[in-house]
Amino acid sequence: MNDLAKKFAGLHAGPDLLILPNAWDAGSARVIETAGARAIATSSAAVAWALGYPDGEALPFEALLGTLRAIARVISVPLSADIEAGYAPDGAAAGEAASRVIASGAVGINIEDGTGAPDLLCAKIEGIKAMAAREGVALWVNARCDVYLHQLASGQAAYDETVSRARRYREAGADSIFVPMAAEEELLTRLVGAIALPLNVLAWPGLPAAARLKEIGIRRLSAGTGVAKASLNRTYALAQAFLADGSSEPLTGPLLMPGGLNAMMRRD
Repeated sequence: MNDLAKKFAGLHAGPDLLILPNAWDAGSARVIETAGARAIATSSAAVAWALGYPDGEALPFEALLGTLRAIARVISVPLSADIEAGYAPDGAAAGEAASRVIASGAVGINIEDGTGAPDLLCAKIEGIKAMAAREGVALWVNARCDVYLHQLASGQAAYDETVSRARRYREAGADSIFVPMAAEEELLTRLVGAIALPLNVLAWPGLPAAARLKEIGIRRLSAGTGVAKASLNRTYALAQAFLADGSSEPLTGPLLMPGGLNAMMRRD
């Protein structure tokens, strides 16, 4: 497992931008890996939707672990798990939860502050890192700072609060910082200069192209729910059309995946 953990850490060190088209189940993870992904990251919302739950830790933790185990079985690249706020009320519980995530096959986690106090996420990061050290696993912790996502502040105050939180999360042991909804090039450049950790951004309208993100110094780009939403939206449209007229043609186009879906799935 530590070989995968070291590989995942190395992907944040360059020279290329780490691009993650987030998966939601074993099948999507295998397709994304076959498309060329160097690592697989889950999206908490997409995993929840795939199992019929809303986002926001409504998905039972055991169901999340089951999805991670299923994904880890079929991929050969590092796996990072979105665990929302850690399924835990404090640092000790976060460490226990993350231990089970590691046992499910993940070598990285994404954990968020949401609308909660940054003190709480610091405690969770510390608890998770202490657990990983005891277990001898170089777990990568991507700390998500939600000031922009939840509009907790605006303008200069939002920037200052984001940088302050990022620095505290770094001191607590985070390995990278995720700032969703930060998209303007000037803001991203300032954040890269102020945050002494690899910076992760979310695919969003107005975000610079990947080549420019790399030049700015962004180290990680996540699709978030994007691929899952597009896939489910397409499923809805196809189902509506088929229910309307039963036409077969839209359902019988050639597969893009080399060898076909059945051939790419792993067998035990």
